[in-house]
Amino acid sequence: MNQTLLDQAKQVRQGEELDISAVDAWLKQQLSGISQQPKVTQYSGGASNWTYCLDYPEKSLILRRAPKGTKAKGAHDMGREFKLQQALKPVYNYVPNMLAFCQDQNLVGSDFYVMEKLTGIIPRKNLPKNLTTTAAQTTRLCKNVLDCLIELHQVDYQQAGLDHLGKGSGYTERQISGWSERFSQAKTWNVPSGKFVMQWLTQNMPCEERICITHNDFRFDNVVLDVNDYTQVLGVLDWELATLGDPLMDLGNTLAYWVEKGDDFLAQATRRQPTHLDGMFTRKQVIDYYCQKMAIDNDDFTFYEVYGLFRLAGIVQQIYYRYHHGQTNNPAFKNFWLFVHYLLWRCKKAIKQQGK
Repeated sequence: MNQTLLDQAKQVRQGEELDISAVDAWLKQQLSGISQQPKVTQYSGGASNWTYCLDYPEKSLILRRAPKGTKAKGAHDMGREFKLQQALKPVYNYVPNMLAFCQDQNLVGSDFYVMEKLTGIIPRKNLPKNLTTTAAQTTRLCKNVLDCLIELHQVDYQQAGLDHLGKGSGYTERQISGWSERFSQAKTWNVPSGKFVMQWLTQNMPCEERICITHNDFRFDNVVLDVNDYTQVLGVLDWELATLGDPLMDLGNTLAYWVEKGDDFLAQATRRQPTHLDGMFTRKQVIDYYCQKMAIDNDDFTFYEVYGLFRLAGIVQQIYYRYHHGQTNNPAFKNFWLFVHYLLWRCKKAIKQQGK
């Protein structure tokens, strides 16, 4: 195995340290086969929940906890995230194995859970420098990742007994009203109100609604790839936002992060996954591929595109709100307010181009 290709955690950020003695003592009551105290590192890719790697001599584990600071209602629910993955694992094998959940917030300042570590490549902004790639392989990777989303959307959640994952019917309306409210509550002085986009989404909700299991954060940097063949997916991570929802809205969420090779410089500056590579689909090709394999007729994707972009603007603004009010000192969040401006501009651009 080429170790240089593997995704590596880094030094724990200042102010986000774990009480590892307390965690270690608790873990040894829950799990067998671990000894000594682990080396602790932290993954820098996430902008929401904090994710750590605990390296024991015998095995490596992943710990997920909520961030500090004000949280939106229902967000960062570690217990829900843990139980959802436990329930989904038998019907969707890309979910990591869940190992232990702790609801005692005195240990680290938040509830948290521990899961198996999937060792492989996580395709963040760029693929590893030492990875030899071709356009044909990258196309295969693109299709395989999209197939994972399609496979999730095709799970018969009722037959699998997963009706409890979300409310289901009425999802579209709940999402539009919910994200409009969350954006407004997190607004700071230096971003637009977003009212034009909110009103357009409210007035243009599709009549037809499909319900399936949705991931709602499905991106390349949330999948783990086989180090021996980077086109093969080993697992899908970050199930914090998963629920029962509309599959086209889930695809809209995915495409909000999809930066093409020919996109403008602001999009390129915010790119966080390798969708710019030769061989990657364009957003239009993604929509066509997905709808064909799902047997969905979709003549106009504008609503789902605008929803995905606006929802991402809401997520970014919530994160920036915490930085703006000193609830996190992660320097990566300093200029997120500029990204909010850009995303709302993209929403308006898509609306104006509808039907052209």
